[in-house]
Amino acid sequence: MHSSVSKMTFVAIVLLLGHVVPALAQTAASAAVVDQAASGVKPGDKAAQKKQLKAQRKAERKEARAKNSAELKKLEAQGYQPGVNDPNYPQNLQNAQKKAAAAGGASQ
Repeated sequence: MHSSVSKMTFVAIVLLLGHVVPALAQTAASAAVVDQAASGVKPGDKAAQKKQLKAQRKAERKEARAKNSAELKKLEAQGYQPGVNDPNYPQNLQNAQKKAAAAGGASQ
């Protein structure tokens, strides 16, 4: 009996995943097609697609770098010193984060 139950459970999981995974893949593929259509890149133009993807990745890296720099500047303004060899490192960082959060909440 145990064997048939686990086989039925396995089959149910496989059937469920068989329907969920393609749906997710279709969503990602649809998003790529929409992005290509919006940018004017033809679906068969591999060089243009590669160039567009490279530009998109560069923009994402630039945005992430700006976000990290802004966060670090806020923490430094609250007294955190990232270059100092500090034995109280985690506590000092957490204190600066709390101060930054309080200052951000007060300014809004």
